[in-house]
Amino acid sequence: MELLSELQPLVQALGEALRARGWRLAAAESCTGGLIAAACTSVAGSSDWFERGFVTYSNEAKVQMLGVDLQLIVRHGAVSEEVVRAMLAGALRQSAATLAVAVTGIAGPGGAVPGKPVGTVWLAWGTAGQTSVERLQLDGDRSAVRADSVRAALRHLLGVARAGG
Repeated sequence: MELLSELQPLVQALGEALRARGWRLAAAESCTGGLIAAACTSVAGSSDWFERGFVTYSNEAKVQMLGVDLQLIVRHGAVSEEVVRAMLAGALRQSAATLAVAVTGIAGPGGAVPGKPVGTVWLAWGTAGQTSVERLQLDGDRSAVRADSVRAALRHLLGVARAGG
């Protein structure tokens, strides 16, 4: 759990910013498999601001738990801007969170498809009124891609929490 220790200062800052605004956070995760939620809940007092996490690794879970339209997945693939936006909307809709993050990607070593090599990750974050999306192309092995995805997600969340939306 070296990653969780490394992320602790970032998560503590995020928690302080969320607590100051009275906001709660939800995470919808695919390729990170709950690492964002684990990082958040590794900090004492996170129950004040972490609302819930969804690990939606399969397409079926994305549809059932987050309400992602299966046709979006069929048309664009699970690793796409359209699907990560739908995951984010579902996390906000299916929780009492003010702020949410969603992540889907190809951590490797397999899973690459034309136009989506290993290390392709889509992140979405924001509130019901304002969302942002970013496509990352990360290097390294499976662990590195997942860790870098979590770092990026937490940094984006901290930016929104500090700015107030």
